Amino acid sequence: MRIFGTDSNGKIFSEKVATVKVSRRGVELRGVQAPLKLNEVIGLTYGQAKINFRVIWVGQAGTPRAGHAGLLNTAPDKPLWDFPLPTGRVDEYRPPAQSAAERRKYPRLKFSTSVELHPLHGALIWGKTTDLGQGGCYIEMPIPLQRDEKLKIGIWIEQVKLWAQGTVTTSTPGFGIGIRFTEMSEPDREHLKKFLKTITHVPKK
Repeated sequence: MRIFGTDSNGKIFSEKVATVKVSRRGVELRGVQAPLKLNEVIGLTYGQAKINFRVIWVGQAGTPRAGHAGLLNTAPDKPLWDFPLPTGRVDEYRPPAQSAAERRKYPRLKFSTSVELHPLHGALIWGKTTDLGQGGCYIEMPIPLQRDEKLKIGIWIEQVKLWAQGTVTTSTPGFGIGIRFTEMSEPDREHLKKFLKTITHVPKK
């Protein structure tokens, strides 16, 4: 199978890898060369299927898990595999504790809602989120915007449209973009914060 996306250095990668374990919701890979970033969304292709997965853990260099990575399907209702699988078991791998710099300041929660993007130069674009947090979101779109592009984004939450200024942090052709919020009004930020408390956190693989 093949994985592709943006690595921890901000560079686009595409490489062939092999599976160690698979389940309906996740996969453990081996032979990963790109430096993957935790919590980042990358693309996986298997045959004609193409699905977004989130990086849950990455094996440390110099250990038996070097070159391995654990990924979680961001859309479990759309399985990647074309063969039946039993219900998955808990992933028992526990990577070393992350430093504060490695952890996301605000966790991302799985949530799909309509958004409208207003690039500084270009026409209005409609899309849908796959996850959302106080600090940003990931938006599915086949032809993504360029990394570091700045834009205004409208997010529909419970019949209310919240507005934020943002910057594209990751861009994966065929999948979408990750956006970091750089500015949001206090009322909109509070509305988003309260809403996020009502939805379930992204489960671990």
